[in-house]
Amino acid sequence: MTPQAIAEACARAMWAEDQASAGLGMAIARVAPGEAVLTMRIEPRMVNGHGIAHGGFIFTLADSAFAFACNSFNRRAVAQSNTITYLRPAKLDDVLTAHAVQTQTAGRSGISDVTVTDQQGRAIAVFRGLSRIIDGQLVEETTDGNG
Repeated sequence: MTPQAIAEACARAMWAEDQASAGLGMAIARVAPGEAVLTMRIEPRMVNGHGIAHGGFIFTLADSAFAFACNSFNRRAVAQSNTITYLRPAKLDDVLTAHAVQTQTAGRSGISDVTVTDQQGRAIAVFRGLSRIIDGQLVEETTDGNG
């Protein structure tokens, strides 16, 4: 399997079990080795008492993109630590895009940066996720071309 085919197979395997992301209306726009792009529309149930998107939903979108990026190499990875900085509010019906890129790896540790933007391309938040490789793989890799 090519690295791209592995990344896509890992995303399909994770998505099949990811009720949280699917339940919030997220969609995978693109995956590649060490990279993932997810989208989510801000629904009425996601708006807080200030009339803007609750930060927890923005964090969850970024965290999901981070997960798909750091699991794209078919080595199970979990979050070790995450931080987010909110730059501007998202509003009802905004379509947010989280673009995650794994920027560094060392042994079992990885660092991924995620930028969340709105439909106009304005930065809403910047997230940094630290991942840790655990035992196991997401998919069985084949070399017969049918992977």
